[in-house]
Amino acid sequence: MSIPINIEKLLSGTVVEGTRMEFKKGWNPTAIMRTVCAFANDFENEGSGYLVIGVEESNGKPQRPVLGFYPDSFEQVQKEMIGYCNLIQPNYMPRLSLEEIDGKFVLLIWVPAGSIRPYKVPDDVLTKHKTYNYRIRQYSSSVVPNAEQEAELIQLTARIPFDDRVNTLTGIGNLSFDLMREHLAKMKSKLFNKSAGMTVEELATAMNLCEGAQEHLFPKNVGLLMFSQNPKQFFPSVQIDVVEFPLGTGAKEFREKTFDGAIQKQLTDALSYIRTNIIQSKVKKYSDRAEADHFSNYPYEAIEEALANGVYHRNYELREPIEVRILPHAIEVISYSGVDPSLKQSDFDRGVVRVRRYRNRRIGGFLKELELTEGQGTGIPTILRALKNNGSPAPLFDTDEPNRTYFVIEIPIHPDFMETDSESDDLKELVAGETSGSSAENEVGQIGREIGGEIGGEIGGEISRGTILTKRQKEVIELIIKNNNITISEIAQTLEIKNTSAVEKHIRKLREKGILSRIGGTRGFWKIRGI
Repeated sequence: MSIPINIEKLLSGTVVEGTRMEFKKGWNPTAIMRTVCAFANDFENEGSGYLVIGVEESNGKPQRPVLGFYPDSFEQVQKEMIGYCNLIQPNYMPRLSLEEIDGKFVLLIWVPAGSIRPYKVPDDVLTKHKTYNYRIRQYSSSVVPNAEQEAELIQLTARIPFDDRVNTLTGIGNLSFDLMREHLAKMKSKLFNKSAGMTVEELATAMNLCEGAQEHLFPKNVGLLMFSQNPKQFFPSVQIDVVEFPLGTGAKEFREKTFDGAIQKQLTDALSYIRTNIIQSKVKKYSDRAEADHFSNYPYEAIEEALANGVYHRNYELREPIEVRILPHAIEVISYSGVDPSLKQSDFDRGVVRVRRYRNRRIGGFLKELELTEGQGTGIPTILRALKNNGSPAPLFDTDEPNRTYFVIEIPIHPDFMETDSESDDLKELVAGETSGSSAENEVGQIGREIGGEIGGEIGGEISRGTILTKRQKEVIELIIKNNNITISEIAQTLEIKNTSAVEKHIRKLREKGILSRIGGTRGFWKIRGI
């Protein structure tokens, strides 16, 4: 049976991380079965693992051209594998395929994450007296877990990721044969040609998109999300909403466009719309040098990574769409639920994020195959790098502590695209820059004393010295101290600012300075640091 991945892409290391691959020069049942068990246990929720037999490695990288695997041995190896896999407790059988590369054949063993983990395997499948142990992947090795890891592995039995769970509420007929083959064609998989003569059930089985007895096959959630024509039929609100607020969120004028269908199509269609209708470019020439600067209002790479991050990590059990807000000064990508509880705000501030376990391991694998997202932990650094290279301000990452019910990535507009209003003092002040004023801790403290007495002292100690506040920012803080549920439009109305986007810019600056944060998103309230 062919496997739904291109062997050339697999060996390149651009689609599957090195921790999920292992290379063997020849057929070695004892070592191979330990690794099969470790991949099946999927301790880190990374998804499928791959063993390639007939390839020599150096420092974890495959050596080309490959050594090759003798194809006449394939049938014998298949028979042996059945016996060895019957030794795994509970029983587990990976997928085997002969793949051609560099003019030779290699044996590819695909090990999807098991649905009834944890699994045990004999330390040596060839000995008469067998000692069984669990196996997990630790970096690029298959090891026996320690006591703490073993306890955690056993707990994972009840925590199969949502996208890899079987959906017993519908049938296999809701999977689209055409969408599955379209994916295989994009992957240049050998399975594409063979699939022409398959049934929907056979192809879904080959792609590990279903489970159950032959007469009662049920689709997995990942199959319905990525390979059904209308996922919203099974998962309400699975869509991407792109909403444009040309005058800010407080104004009545807005434009909304909804993208639905298979989630990878939602992603590519929404990105195409943003690229065509939102992203603009400029060329800045200089009198003292020949080279000009080329930049965009928003670097596409940053938008692509932020939105792909939302599709990859969102909670598909919640009835909330992914929302992209196009504001006068920024683009916000909002997804539900929030980030993993193990991550701290300081991780995002430093741009170093390493998720302990991924919520949607199968979705992530498919998106990587389609090159719509990168490897593990690279999303935030990619966004930071793209903004820096474009000359844009740093992004803001926001979530509600401690509940983590949403996650917002705010990508600011390039300063040269910032709109100015000659009739608005607040916009003039912001564009000109904050070059004068007293320290924020004194100013905020004074406001607090005037309004709430002891509050001022608490705030003052929380604001970093040397931070400068403009007049408008002080007025915004004063209103929020009086009423932390006040809306942006109410702030604009009270301060007699015609354009709510100006208020949004002041709030953004206060958030960048660490003075102001938002708790609970659009349904929440403002929080001033120290109160």
